[in-house]
Amino acid sequence: MRLTAARVGSASVGYGQGVARGAVVVLAGTEGRDGIGRVANALVTAREFKESGDEVVLLFDGAGTQWIRELVDPDHKYHFAFERVRDVVSGACSYCASAYGVRDDVERAGIALLDEYEHHPSIRRLVTDGYSVVTF
Repeated sequence: MRLTAARVGSASVGYGQGVARGAVVVLAGTEGRDGIGRVANALVTAREFKESGDEVVLLFDGAGTQWIRELVDPDHKYHFAFERVRDVVSGACSYCASAYGVRDDVERAGIALLDEYEHHPSIRRLVTDGYSVVTF
């Protein structure tokens, strides 16, 4: 499956010029306080790109695939933050979702499983397509 970007509106928050292309990649797992801090920052960063009218993709890779099960839960602290950027979620790594036992959760959530390069999303393609890749 190929990643697709979302460009939302043309609003500006008053800084920077032009349109950026950002790929926000969640790698942090759900264990520990650092993981929740990293996913919260990833969601905020994706929202900033989106609200600025930039092209943005949000994807979950490695242990980060576990977050989908957590974030789709309406009772989760960051569920609302996730829903605000759900439309820019390109997907989750197919291989890692299986390895971390969350493949069924990802599919139930309606999130695409990405398998562009050896069953993983292609970070190289994002770079060659001009995206700045930010990992959390």
